[in-house]
Amino acid sequence: MLAVGLDATLLSVALPTLARSLRASESDLQWFSSGYLLVLAAAMLPAGVLGDRYGRKRLLIVALGAFAVGSAASAAAVTAGEFIAARVLLGIAGAGVIVMALAVLAVLFSEQERPKAVGVWAAANFLALPLGPIFGGWLLTHFWWGWAFLVNIPVAGVGMLATAVLVPESRALRRPRLDGVGMLASVAGLVALTYGLIRAGQHGWGSTGAVALIAAGVALLGALMTWERRLGRRGGEPLIDPALSDSRAFVWGVLLAALAGVAMIGVLFTMPQYFQGVRGTNAMGSGVRLLPLVGGLIVGALPAEGLAHRLGAKAVVGAGFALLTAGLAIGSTTSLRSSGWFGAGWMALAGVGLGLAFATSASAAVAELPEEKSGVGAAVMQALQKTGGPFGAAILGSVLSAGYLARLHLAALPPAVAHVARESVFGAVAVATHLGDPRLLHTARAAFVHGMDQALLVSAVIGLAGAVLAAIFLPAGTSSPSPAGRPEAAPGVATG
Repeated sequence: MLAVGLDATLLSVALPTLARSLRASESDLQWFSSGYLLVLAAAMLPAGVLGDRYGRKRLLIVALGAFAVGSAASAAAVTAGEFIAARVLLGIAGAGVIVMALAVLAVLFSEQERPKAVGVWAAANFLALPLGPIFGGWLLTHFWWGWAFLVNIPVAGVGMLATAVLVPESRALRRPRLDGVGMLASVAGLVALTYGLIRAGQHGWGSTGAVALIAAGVALLGALMTWERRLGRRGGEPLIDPALSDSRAFVWGVLLAALAGVAMIGVLFTMPQYFQGVRGTNAMGSGVRLLPLVGGLIVGALPAEGLAHRLGAKAVVGAGFALLTAGLAIGSTTSLRSSGWFGAGWMALAGVGLGLAFATSASAAVAELPEEKSGVGAAVMQALQKTGGPFGAAILGSVLSAGYLARLHLAALPPAVAHVARESVFGAVAVATHLGDPRLLHTARAAFVHGMDQALLVSAVIGLAGAVLAAIFLPAGTSSPSPAGRPEAAPGVATG
């Protein structure tokens, strides 16, 4: 998980260098990120099916190896096209790593151990957020840009060694048939939905192309569910186990974990821009200032297991969302005069809430995964998580942009110059610096903080919705046995 997370965050700080070194256009830069996200989303469900069919340990090792190869190909690229091709390979490999890393938790750990394992998994998911900019910024400052990608190779190598030595092989006792129609519909639907959300984030919700893609993706995924139910009634082997939809703990655990991630997008989307555009830090400094968020998340995630056993998952998830909401609401009062300690404090509080809500929700879902279908179940959970990122960025990006433009007064500027300032706070800061206009600089930064506050307030509302939904729908028990669960042994494991 750390290898995949580092790759995504390292890319964000490497884009300016890649633009120069690979002579990449603005469109190329967009596809460096978008191409990876599209393939990552599309490969989730196929990766889950292949792991259940051929062996989860085997697929995890292959995926980690492919991730190392893709990282080496990224560093060796000399053109934008070669780099995009390497990113596609990384997306396919990353899907296998992400899905299988979660799927093996249902096999490797007993029901009593799973919540703690999920807490460690959740911490690893978010640890790359500050490490990527910090480590990547340092590498790009002192060394050749290719090292920012080659650094993934030893991380993937350690993962392969640990998997080979510590993880038992497992697969479904009866190899599932490959549902070609279901796999095709899932790939097409997730690609259309994810790309539509990416376009909505770039061009706004008024973009006809974005709305059409989102509608097509939703329609395809709806058709997938209809096909799966029909196939199950006919005695076939559907891609997605219909029994999963009968488990309230799995359904609401998956949905609430995704909702926590969407709420946190408000921080991850706005704060790096705030640190760099308003506070004037670089990417590495921005990563350092995100450490309170990750520290809070670890503080919340690791003890979530014990709290859930004593108080019940419903209470812990609800409390986590309440703390997350409180932190985001406090953050929405940020002003230009707010200190760094103020930001660190509310981000740490939001991080604790996220750790409690995310780890406990995910644990409730993982506890319900039948070992026969743990790969596909993990894929469903991760697919929703990965589409939640672009969805949250599109929604909250629109809120931030509207708030920013509402407070930005550029009537005195020439149209071409004003257009640059409207594009982003970075453009406005560049214009103000070039013109030597301190009033414009103050106005642009104040306008961005206003938009950021509105985005964080919307995130707080999402967090509050999570608390309400957890109170109403999440089962009250600490954890219930999975449909194919076991206390210690693993009868669904087939060693190879």
